[in-house]
Amino acid sequence: MNRSTLSLLAGVAALAAVTGFATLSPPDAAGQDTAGAAALRPVERTGLLCPAPSTSELAETAYTSFTPVTKGAGNDGTAALAPAGRTEQHKADPVLEPEAPGTPVAGEVSGADAPALVGTAEGKFAPGWTVQETTEVAAGTGRGLLGVTCGTAGTEFWFPGAGTAADRTDYVHLTNPDDSAAVVDIELFGKDGQVKSAAGEGVTVKPHASEAILLSTLSEVAQEDLTVHVGVRSGRVGAAVQALDDKVGGDWLASAADPARGLVLPGIPKDAAAVRLVVFTPGDVDSDLKVQLASPSGLITPAGHETVHVKAGMTTAVDLGDLTRGEAGSLVLTPTGGSSAPVVAAARVVRGEGDGQETAFIPAADPVGTRATAVDNRAKGTTLSLSAPRGTAKVKVTASAGSEGGTAASKTVTVRGGTTQDVELPVTEGLKGTYALTVEPVSGGPVYAARTLAVTKDGVFAFTVQTLPDDRGMVAVPRADEDLSVLQK
Repeated sequence: MNRSTLSLLAGVAALAAVTGFATLSPPDAAGQDTAGAAALRPVERTGLLCPAPSTSELAETAYTSFTPVTKGAGNDGTAALAPAGRTEQHKADPVLEPEAPGTPVAGEVSGADAPALVGTAEGKFAPGWTVQETTEVAAGTGRGLLGVTCGTAGTEFWFPGAGTAADRTDYVHLTNPDDSAAVVDIELFGKDGQVKSAAGEGVTVKPHASEAILLSTLSEVAQEDLTVHVGVRSGRVGAAVQALDDKVGGDWLASAADPARGLVLPGIPKDAAAVRLVVFTPGDVDSDLKVQLASPSGLITPAGHETVHVKAGMTTAVDLGDLTRGEAGSLVLTPTGGSSAPVVAAARVVRGEGDGQETAFIPAADPVGTRATAVDNRAKGTTLSLSAPRGTAKVKVTASAGSEGGTAASKTVTVRGGTTQDVELPVTEGLKGTYALTVEPVSGGPVYAARTLAVTKDGVFAFTVQTLPDDRGMVAVPRADEDLSVLQK
């Protein structure tokens, strides 16, 4: 074996030692390929971005961080969440610094000057790291409870359900975590197609900075229902829409699942007074969708709203009323014909009566996958909804220790195919503070999940809903095997 061959083998061995992602194994006796299927390994680094919470002086914002205990994640690592604008030369004091996986940590800020936050978790804190931003606004436009799961940076986002009507004040928040500027295009699509405007083209987001752009400045025409598309020309950003209403409160509108021919919108509260479905087809082909509600007893077709026709490039909105009728539910959208194009969707949900009504948004969600996490759960007012639209599933639900004390507890529940269930939660013994919920499918069909958090303060009811897609705590790593024959060619 020559010197170059030895050097290459030494390099491969070093790579295996450093990354832990490669293994060197001898070929089997029969000379067959011994490479196995990709293995799931804990991620080693996670970045999260939280938008600036509010412009109200009355805002009270809680941040909660949690990392599930993950086998194979190691014993070392750090995590911190700090104001955007920091650099390696000018680091800001962190808002949160978790101490150990398995226990939430919480922090609070007040007023209108709270900045966007940028966070990084490494080592044992990285797999499944989840941060929730929850803001209570006592009065004014958008008053109520606003919640958002801090997201990851990306290059494309869809937000059906935004608006520029007279009673709406909606902002798209863009946060750049990197050392170079990001260039972003913001497009609006209404009931008649794309809203022509040059103001959203080539928006520059400076390094380690955040921008909040008022949607009404991008459109000369007020529209109740819009789909916002954020596309990144260069760099990457985190994105979320803050939807504020003069009359029925407000909430964060998180990005919807990628365009698909079939979608699930999980976790519509059982006492929803009104549900408005907003759908958009990005391509140049119309889409026809069957609308169903996955209730505790099975799939139901709402009378008068059996199907919805979505014209290509146009936003379609349908008022579904109080379709849940006192039972938990999830909207299930499926194509009715072979020519139906992929769509994006979200639902605007209103609860309460009269002047006490409040709003939340439920975007179409991806399934839980391996595991999903919701944080900032409280002893009262927390509801976990699980939906298994295509087949019965068993799911493990774990309530963590509290941020100020308590012992974790778990239970396994069965969700029948075609149904949605509000789960009776496991009880954290000696709970103090807030806690995290993790959802792990055990067997069966795909599971969709959402968490509703409700509070009543000074007699005013408020709520927020977050969907629970996979927490991306695990990554598939291909197995590498030694094949000396490639070195001898």
